[in-house]
Amino acid sequence: MKTAKLPLMPKATAIWLVDNTSLSFRQIGDFCGMHELEIKGIADGEVGLGIKGLNPISSGQLTKDEIDRCSDNEDESLKIIENEISEKTEQSKKKKKYTPLSKRQDRPDAVYWLIRNHPELKDSQVARLVGSTKNTIDAIRKRTHWNMANIRPQDPIGLGICRQVELDEALAKAERSMKRAQKKKEKEERLRLQEADEKVSDINESETSSVDG
Repeated sequence: MKTAKLPLMPKATAIWLVDNTSLSFRQIGDFCGMHELEIKGIADGEVGLGIKGLNPISSGQLTKDEIDRCSDNEDESLKIIENEISEKTEQSKKKKKYTPLSKRQDRPDAVYWLIRNHPELKDSQVARLVGSTKNTIDAIRKRTHWNMANIRPQDPIGLGICRQVELDEALAKAERSMKRAQKKKEKEERLRLQEADEKVSDINESETSSVDG
């Protein structure tokens, strides 16, 4: 079975389609290889925050006529234009990640962009995404890096250091981690309030007993 080709930067493409077309969540999800609920999350502003939409028409992956055709009929599915971009997207999935020497000079810029735009990411996640070290990331975060004056935040995807799918996975993992931490905090707060209530009840019962005595 032939795997359906996905557009370049699927989530960024999905964001653009949500913002600029009347396509259904299913149509956008099928085209971008994403779940329908994830597309709904984009529309609700809960998914893809900080990601700039990518126009698939400008990038030669869709035509306006194709979008109009599917907008008029929800049962239709978008068909990607078979071109060099879509081929590169497929090939990039099969290749092992490697950061060329020419790109390694851009790593600090990519690190700076990530910690500014996605503070929820752990240093270990940033390190894996751009192939940097925790010491470098920590120095950039604290602005003590030896070359800080020349570091400018740049999107690692645009620099070609990591792929959108890798960033999306890291962000999803960070979001799950934050939710777990929030639930733990809420549980601890409930237990603290419960203990406080029990203490107050014990004091009241003690005072009542003293008066009755």
